[in-house]
Amino acid sequence: MRKYRTIAPRSRYWKPNIDYKMALQKLIKDRIHHNDVIVISEKAIATASGRICDESKYKPSLLAKFLAIFWMRIVWGHFLAPFSRMSKINISRLRQYPFKEGSSHKQVTLHYAGFLQSLRHGSEGGIDVSNLPHSYSCIPFVDPELIAMDIRRYIEEFLDRNVDVMISDSDKTYSFFSFHLSPRKSCLNGIHCFGVIAFILGRFFKLRPRSTPIAFTRKERNPEEALRIAALSNRARGDGAGRTIWDVAERFKVNITAVTWNMLESMPHYPVVIVRVSAHA
Repeated sequence: MRKYRTIAPRSRYWKPNIDYKMALQKLIKDRIHHNDVIVISEKAIATASGRICDESKYKPSLLAKFLAIFWMRIVWGHFLAPFSRMSKINISRLRQYPFKEGSSHKQVTLHYAGFLQSLRHGSEGGIDVSNLPHSYSCIPFVDPELIAMDIRRYIEEFLDRNVDVMISDSDKTYSFFSFHLSPRKSCLNGIHCFGVIAFILGRFFKLRPRSTPIAFTRKERNPEEALRIAALSNRARGDGAGRTIWDVAERFKVNITAVTWNMLESMPHYPVVIVRVSAHA
């Protein structure tokens, strides 16, 4: 088995509409080697690309309200969350799922991710609200592989390094030997999207959880190796201001919609992680 080392250069927060390619180049230009894997946070690059929406502007439908009140507070809060071995604090949060903000959020997930993904308790279809200010949520790319290939070409052209690029999500894929269940789609054959079922079964049976590779430019894409690289990069990156929107709000001692850009910019960020085969492998 290959041994890897990770390099996580500290960065400023990637706000919408920055030149993320230039920001990426500055972070890695003096650090990368040939054959490195450059792992980029999906949320960081989507936010930088302006793929965010203000959920407060969405008028929730009856279905969105049903999902926020009955599905989240009752079904998740009293049945699915305990069955999934979630922590007591997260179970309590689900039982008190906010009606106004939660209904608007579910309307966004219904619009962008569809009904089945909206049955999840969070990160529906990759839509994420943690480490974002106000009522914003981050909308994932439709075709992240094109983005990954474009970044790879940019690095090869401007930094003259032959590398591979991975876009990853901290949302977990659960593995049972060589069978991998993910709550959302991945570009890798061998990682199967089971939606909400992946989280429930993965947690209940205590399957091995690892971050999900969303896109990967490597031609020979072994899912086990890709999952290992994604997991190592996520460990090096950390959780930013918090793993969930509740954690972020508690860190700054504000309401979940009162987090600001300035608060997020005060925290260290690691949107990019370089993963390299160790010389001692």
